Amino acid sequence: MSQDSSLTLSSESPKKLPYRTQLKQDFSKLIEQIDLSPLQKEFMKLRWLDQVLWLEKKSENCQRRYYFLRMITIIGGVIVPALVSFKFSSNQAQQMLGWITLFLSQGVAISAAIEEFFHYGERFRHYRNTAEAMKIEGWQFFQLSGFYAQLKTHSQAYPDFAGRVESIIERDVEGYLSKVVQEKPSSQGKTDSISSSS
Repeated sequence: MSQDSSLTLSSESPKKLPYRTQLKQDFSKLIEQIDLSPLQKEFMKLRWLDQVLWLEKKSENCQRRYYFLRMITIIGGVIVPALVSFKFSSNQAQQMLGWITLFLSQGVAISAAIEEFFHYGERFRHYRNTAEAMKIEGWQFFQLSGFYAQLKTHSQAYPDFAGRVESIIERDVEGYLSKVVQEKPSSQGKTDSISSSS
């Protein structure tokens, strides 16, 4: 089979790589094969690819934390009422059950409070949406489709691609600042007003 100048990825992989590692390798190979100057290729790796990988990592971390905290809240929320309904004839067993119920209910409350404070679910969705938008933009650029369909070469499309990537990043930063950063001062204000009223 002859190899032409079209974009190709190597499917030869001795073992399954972690998703982000595979993504980095695949996109790096694609970047190297398109008709851009070495400087533009480097810009793509340092700006677009780096952001995609960073967003993927943040999304994955927030998703893991969100699911962990939600599972504690859900499972604990189901178990605590069941434990409260148990009655033992032995005072020692009943006292032990009381302590277990107390610690479990505190675990549920703490996990719910941590999720409410850090908004891991919102962060996960925010990072995932932005990562997907960046990948969609990249794929359209690589394939000269969508917004880039009227352009003949990647060199012609690159200035538009760079501008659109920066717009996505700017929207991501603005969205993050308006959702996450502005909520923390209001939470801090509630804490201050509670402590000052005591």
